[in-house]
Amino acid sequence: MPKQAYSRREFVTTTLATGFALAVLPDAQATVINTPLDGLVAGEVKIPVAGGDMPAYRAMPDGAGPFPTVLVVQEIFGVHEHIRDVCRRFAKAGYLAVAPELYARQGDVSKLPDVKSIVDTVVSKVPDAQVMDDLDKTVAWAKGTGKAATDKLGVTGFCWGGRITWLYAAHNPKLKAGVAWYGRLVGEAKPPITPRHPLDVVAELKAPVLGLYGGADNGIPNDTVEQMRAALKTAGKPSEIVLYPDMPHGFHADYRPTYRKEAADDGWKRLLAWFKQHGVN
Repeated sequence: MPKQAYSRREFVTTTLATGFALAVLPDAQATVINTPLDGLVAGEVKIPVAGGDMPAYRAMPDGAGPFPTVLVVQEIFGVHEHIRDVCRRFAKAGYLAVAPELYARQGDVSKLPDVKSIVDTVVSKVPDAQVMDDLDKTVAWAKGTGKAATDKLGVTGFCWGGRITWLYAAHNPKLKAGVAWYGRLVGEAKPPITPRHPLDVVAELKAPVLGLYGGADNGIPNDTVEQMRAALKTAGKPSEIVLYPDMPHGFHADYRPTYRKEAADDGWKRLLAWFKQHGVN
């Protein structure tokens, strides 16, 4: 994926928010997964990137390493408690997982009241080129710790991060594999912020991506999923898409009403198998 210029900005967010984002406080009836910290090293770290230090959450086994490495790319709600717990789940499976706060220059979404204000105020101003570079810098930081086997590199992301997962697989030739959870596949080109979308970069994919999508996702029509599947086949790319019938957007998010345990568990098993199959283990 070609690099695009973007303006360097000072950081608005210098530390991670605590708990869940205001716009998505846990559903009253949700059984929120809370992965214990025993046997892990986990917490906030700072990653040197263009313009300053970006806050991130890192979790890994308490051991010598180096560990296979996974970039965890946030939902539109930032690196809140759900994303941090996903990192801990990876650490329990033997990975070093790191989730950089990729909106840190544009704003703190954790205190915004709803999705519209998050998109309008922050997310719509985050350039893809900035995100690609920040993820590259995150990999470099991980390698520098001596704990990360970055030759065994994977990426996964949810919603906003699902789209980024596809783009990063077209960007980084050293990536081994990606898993995209219900990330948007098509869209209007809006340079310099979002000049291209996953369907536009299929021919440039440098690593196999497993796409996990919901058949009842109101924001990602099934026909766009089928367009992507057809494009992958035409390009001869070893990527796959699983479309779960009747599943809504956000079916992995255990703290929200959209959570569907069976599909979420199946998707996680597929993710671990995909990473193992493609050398992220």
